Amino acid sequence: MVLVISLFLALLPLLGIVYIVVFGSPTTVDGLFMSLILLSISAILGLNVLIELRKGKSAFAPSRSALTRGPTGPVSDGSRLKTRGKVKEVVFFESNVGQPNKSIVTLSDGGGSSQTLALEGDMRNALPVGQTLEITLRKEAGKNVLVDVSYA
Repeated sequence: MVLVISLFLALLPLLGIVYIVVFGSPTTVDGLFMSLILLSISAILGLNVLIELRKGKSAFAPSRSALTRGPTGPVSDGSRLKTRGKVKEVVFFESNVGQPNKSIVTLSDGGGSSQTLALEGDMRNALPVGQTLEITLRKEAGKNVLVDVSYA
């Protein structure tokens, strides 16, 4: 359904361009810029349709698969999430009163690829930079909470 709506919305600006050509003057500055704006809108929505067709499924549908990647990425076993790697960076963000503080942790698997995790609380002391470790997390109210850390 989203694909049909996006296709309709991609074709609608093209009708506006036809209107400008037939009833207006496409050689004026107003006609030229309106045509360019309508072409841009149509191109963006048309690209959305092509990407959706290429994927074979809608991006707006919720994914049913658990968060799993290869052996170096996160592995989920229900309510727990385990991931391992070397800590490249820990950035701490202090939130407003009544909001939980957050830490953004970047882990690398040694092969050049990295993984970013958002954790609740201050993780600067729990996850020292440069250490290779395995982290166990749990989802709690949509937030990642650190459960266990195993240093290698």
